[in-house]
Amino acid sequence: MLRKLKITAIIAAPAFAAIVSTAIASPYDVEVKPELFPDKKIYSPFVDRSYPDQVLFGDSHFHTNLSFDAGLIGTRLTAHEGFRFARGEKVISNTGQPVQLIRPLDFLVITDHAEFIGLAPMIQESDPNLLADPWGKSIYDLFNSGQEGRMQAFGEIIEIGTVTMVNPFSSDKAAINIWQNFVEIADTYNEPGRFTALTGYEWTSTPKGNNLHRCVILADGADITSQTHPFSTFDSQDPEDLWKYLALYEEKTGGRAMAIPHNGNLSNGLMFNGKTFKGEDITREYAERRMRWEPLYEMTQIKGDEEAHPFLSPDDEFADFENWDVSNLSGTAAKEDWMLQYEYARPVLKLGLKLGQELGVNPFKFGLMGTTDTHTALATTREENYFGKYQHTEPSADRHNSEVIPAEDPALRIMTSQEQAGSLMGVWARENTRRDIFNAMQRKEVYATTGTRIRVRVFGGWDFTDDEVSRPDFVDQGYKRGVPMGGDLRNAPDGKPPSFMIRALRDPDGANLDRIQIIKGWLDAQGETHERIYDVAVSGDRKIDDDGRSREPIGTTVDIENATYTNTIGEALLAAYWQDPEFDPAQSAFYYIRVLEIPTPRWTTYDAAFFNIERPDNVPATVQDRAYTSPIWYTP
Repeated sequence: MLRKLKITAIIAAPAFAAIVSTAIASPYDVEVKPELFPDKKIYSPFVDRSYPDQVLFGDSHFHTNLSFDAGLIGTRLTAHEGFRFARGEKVISNTGQPVQLIRPLDFLVITDHAEFIGLAPMIQESDPNLLADPWGKSIYDLFNSGQEGRMQAFGEIIEIGTVTMVNPFSSDKAAINIWQNFVEIADTYNEPGRFTALTGYEWTSTPKGNNLHRCVILADGADITSQTHPFSTFDSQDPEDLWKYLALYEEKTGGRAMAIPHNGNLSNGLMFNGKTFKGEDITREYAERRMRWEPLYEMTQIKGDEEAHPFLSPDDEFADFENWDVSNLSGTAAKEDWMLQYEYARPVLKLGLKLGQELGVNPFKFGLMGTTDTHTALATTREENYFGKYQHTEPSADRHNSEVIPAEDPALRIMTSQEQAGSLMGVWARENTRRDIFNAMQRKEVYATTGTRIRVRVFGGWDFTDDEVSRPDFVDQGYKRGVPMGGDLRNAPDGKPPSFMIRALRDPDGANLDRIQIIKGWLDAQGETHERIYDVAVSGDRKIDDDGRSREPIGTTVDIENATYTNTIGEALLAAYWQDPEFDPAQSAFYYIRVLEIPTPRWTTYDAAFFNIERPDNVPATVQDRAYTSPIWYTP
């Protein structure tokens, strides 16, 4: 059952926030004292509203000059410039170009690598702690001996960080000093209500060149975060040991932490294969700990989009999107088809249903979010304002042909032109504070965009009606009688199918919307998993067929030569009410929303027009940016 609503007039962001807010009420309840209003009803309908009523956009995977693979190869921008840029200020890039966001971000998490943290500025500043360390002094001397010495030193660092995994430093004193200074910097830029500066770091486990990286995010201020220092791959390559560290952090400090895996597409099947790091079958206890510490998956960023893959989803015409699927992270081992099912979000969510039935706990019940993974200290994600992953891939006429993943086998190389222009996380929160943003991430009330600021909301419930999606209080009703993205539906009443209310609004400074889709995955009685896509709202005069699909493409207004487009097709706002026509109350399932924009020029097309160069032929000329919500799960 489907009812769609289309509104062609753009709605201002504050008005939309009032219309499409969501939440879980309890963390924000404020006591109302009726004795102050004897024999009177309260006129204002908003005094008891306690759910998140605004969407915040930010980046939670971000590198500055403190990361060895940034600072040692040209990134000079620091955490100061990173925070200032995210807050909307104009800064000068690493290559001397002025750069600014179209609108400020609402929050930023700086996650420099735990391994060799601060090595580049320590070399540049002749840090006494570095010079007092035998290995540190040798690296310092190599870097100051000329280009050949720098190349030798960088090769040694890469070898240690990806192969030997043994910490060459005799003391952690230098790294601890860097960390304590960094968390104090974050506090100076944290301005509750206006901009949130969170701290974290990246744990970079890369066994045999396969990516198992996690970004650790800490919810606390420097008074708490300074009591610890980053857990690195030199301490352990096993994610379970990272979880133990996080548990000890919380126990020792009273703080809060989480870890977010990313780039399963470069793990060659290792990230979500249903095994422990040691290769053993996972247990219920493992599943519980994984979901306790890893509630989210970063499934779209510069190094590719990981929602779906055409090999696994041949009926999904939008699955072939910014896929990096030729090798592992180091470019040393080719991708094999069997690996893909353990790398992309949709098949892993399906695997989670199966493992959940076997173990009693779903180990892959994660929310979906996106980031940049920039190593320039510049969180740029729009196609027309993309400043690259590294200093040497900031805008220039020749950046397309540099290698992001160099490999001896040309077939395994990834070129800069294949980078996605970055992604963002949308967070539904009541206030722009560390507490509220971290709470939203823990309850999975977040979503991913591939760089633009689409606003999207979904509620699932058992008794929504088709007229409620167009009501101004649909969010209030969504919370009272249903659950938001990241939530759980249980106990289907008399086998009644779940119903969903969805609204999506275009980026005010971006492209119109093409369509809203619901992606469903489920587990049948024989223990086999399935997936199906439903178009629930489409722009223009296109129709949705009886099978729930509208296969007529939106068309395009893109002028490739001039890198322009118009919003003469598509819609500013799409909304839909939908009931699952094939619901079986005995079968576990998940539902998430995918919102697609109309085609726009890809960043490489903008480059070609700006620099008057040939457009690279290894990527499309256009892109359909999109948003993915965290799922809503149904468990019998």
